[in-house]
Amino acid sequence: MESPVLNTIDFSLYYGETKALDKINIEVPENQVTAIMGPSGCGKTTFIRAINRMHELDSSVRREGEIFLHGKEIHGLDPIGLRRKIGMVFQKPNPFPTMNIYDNVIAGYKLGGIKLSRTERDQIVEDSLKKAALWNEVKDSLHKRGTFLSGGQQQRLCIARSLALNPEILLLDEPTSALDPKATKRIEELIVELKEFVTLMLVTHNMSQAARVSDYTAFFYMGELVEFGKTEKMFTSPDDKKTEEYLTGKFS
Repeated sequence: MESPVLNTIDFSLYYGETKALDKINIEVPENQVTAIMGPSGCGKTTFIRAINRMHELDSSVRREGEIFLHGKEIHGLDPIGLRRKIGMVFQKPNPFPTMNIYDNVIAGYKLGGIKLSRTERDQIVEDSLKKAALWNEVKDSLHKRGTFLSGGQQQRLCIARSLALNPEILLLDEPTSALDPKATKRIEELIVELKEFVTLMLVTHNMSQAARVSDYTAFFYMGELVEFGKTEKMFTSPDDKKTEEYLTGKFS
């Protein structure tokens, strides 16, 4: 396996007395796409929210075990700094409605109080929109609201907003579930292109999507990591019976 950018050791997470994740051990390879699959309620979104430390916004949550980013335990890092290193894109596109396209892209700098020159801002906006394959579509409309864009364009704008901070990991929580097939295809193509710049972790219910875009797949079931490995192998000869049953539609 390529060198891991992120790894977990016996990571568990509880909502009150309910155990949502049970002793997760995984090594996420750098500059690859890792799909996270499993039936509803199995812990997929909980896991990536834990990597971004979003679960800390809920006081009923407690954790055990460790998560390391390049060898540093993330709970010892400043959470705002961590979220610059680990970006997140959600199911529903959520550009800031009061901001234009340009300001949406550099929102992370503005909200973090990071001062940039006009030249630096312009360069970050252009580079980020190019990486998100959106520049050519919006370069003449940068001062229009982000909400003026189509759903697929809005999702690519949210990806550009995350990329603007040069994250090491980009977490994608079912980023195409609210999009039509054409917009979904564009986002899938983009995911494959982006691994040149960033490590991607993709939560998806869509098995064919995981097969199309991911290099590695993690299969979660009832809060446990059942199996993790190269996508091609898992889809053709999984090691665990539960994985095989899920992939062949015996349960969902």
